[in-house]
Amino acid sequence: MALVKLEEFYPNYREDYSDNIDDIKTFDVYAQTNEKVGSVHNILVDEQTGKFRYFVVDTGFWVFGKKVLLPVGLADINYTDKRIDVKGLTREQVKNLPNFDDLDKVDYDYEEQVRGVYRGSVATSDMTQPAAYDRSTYNYEQEPSLYNINEQDGQTLKLYEERLVASKQRRKTGEVTVGKHIETETARVAVPVEKERVVIERTNPTNATPAQPGDATFREGEVARMDIYEETPDIHKEAVVREEVRVKKVVEHDTAQTQETVRREELDLDTEGRPIVDK
Repeated sequence: MALVKLEEFYPNYREDYSDNIDDIKTFDVYAQTNEKVGSVHNILVDEQTGKFRYFVVDTGFWVFGKKVLLPVGLADINYTDKRIDVKGLTREQVKNLPNFDDLDKVDYDYEEQVRGVYRGSVATSDMTQPAAYDRSTYNYEQEPSLYNINEQDGQTLKLYEERLVASKQRRKTGEVTVGKHIETETARVAVPVEKERVVIERTNPTNATPAQPGDATFREGEVARMDIYEETPDIHKEAVVREEVRVKKVVEHDTAQTQETVRREELDLDTEGRPIVDK
């Protein structure tokens, strides 16, 4: 009947049972006189069955610097007030309990010392006494008043159900890169150009008037001048905007649906023929 700490048997208890088990580990413990004994430091679990067996109670200033084991069957758990009431627990009992320092020291003899303190108290004299046993035959089920947490007066049994919780996560699914590159091609353009040239025409006059010979008629060195022009092509390159490309994102809306099997706890009543009122 080895014992382990809660987090060793249920490594994910904070996520799976955070509304119940984790709360108990923060509850304060009170004696029957409404005197604060201390607070729950940890919970010890039966390694074979997973059932709770002891609360590890840090007594704080009540019995300075001492941690003791409290069988879960003696605890009246009040979830509303976040406290645990222990019937008949006295300061003298706590002083007589062995100090809890290391789980490795909790063997059969250690537990017998703990059980002996609680069995011998006046307030718990009505507890069911186990049949004859020894270290090889003892079973926790023989003492339900010490270890059966569900049969104590005023206990709360919580029924759980699973619900589907939907959430969304934003993740990157891809990347679109829009860039540009340069392509080359040969462009051709035709530019019409003009060139001037001189045309000399010679004619023989038919009705020319004779001139008197002399120096005024013959003038040596007389010249007629005419400017000659031609067009040459002037071709160069310039950059102009061919088109504009706008890049933007649009959001498409869709509804994702899924289904899972969820569990729900229902209450089983074993009345053994006795009438009860289910409120």
